[in-house]
Amino acid sequence: MPVSTPPTEPSTTDPVLIFDSGVGGLSVVRALRAQLPGVPLAYVCDNAALPYGTKADDWLVARIVAVCAAAVAASGARALVVACNTASTLALEALRERLVIPVVGTVPAIKPAAALSRSGVIGLLATSATVCRPYTDRLIADFAAGHIVQRVAADTLVAQAERLIAGEPLDPDALDRALAPLWAEERLDTVVLGCTHFPLLSDVLAERAPRPVHWVDSGAAIARRVAQVLDPSAPAGNNAGTNAGTNASDPAWATGPVSPGLTRGFAGFGFGAPRSLLV
Repeated sequence: MPVSTPPTEPSTTDPVLIFDSGVGGLSVVRALRAQLPGVPLAYVCDNAALPYGTKADDWLVARIVAVCAAAVAASGARALVVACNTASTLALEALRERLVIPVVGTVPAIKPAAALSRSGVIGLLATSATVCRPYTDRLIADFAAGHIVQRVAADTLVAQAERLIAGEPLDPDALDRALAPLWAEERLDTVVLGCTHFPLLSDVLAERAPRPVHWVDSGAAIARRVAQVLDPSAPAGNNAGTNAGTNASDPAWATGPVSPGLTRGFAGFGFGAPRSLLV
């Protein structure tokens, strides 16, 4: 049965809910805060099941739908942002069948990267699950035909982003090993950050790159799409809700343990301490 909370017409005080397996969706939160500074947000991370890349697809679809339905009910959200490439490629259809609120997914920024590249050589830095999916094949065929696309599975960067948000030290060797395959092609000039965790590391990645490249992610495009969903009559790029300030303690939920460092990290993005979400 579809889940709708509340059963009445959505209010502008109802939050937009951001979902991810971990902290990666915070990179999308950053874009949403900039595009829609007056819109309340809520966040749910399924850290009890992190990482998603090691799980079977059927299990993940059921898990994602269960977590998102529970979080929508808990938050009273008026829209859901699936800020996870793996979840988007697997579960958007199932989520839209289960929920009656709008669901916005995440797509690797292949199209803008292809338009930005001058050399015709771009990198796709993503998790193993995203790099290998037929969905990614179609994106490249549709929007980067004629380009060379180096696909690099960099699952270790997910853990590094989680460490960064928790205030823990990063592993420089792990960062360099993850990036090394990109530099084999000297003409590469643009890199798609194809996992929402990775933009959280963008400054660190740029510092460790042997030469300047363009780093492209989907955050701004997701924020623009959310703005259109909330107000279809608003012009593209219009900052809806600018008459209100960012909430200092928007609600957050987690399915697993929450460390003090993670609580501090969420606070840095305007969220209160994550509450326990039972699924």
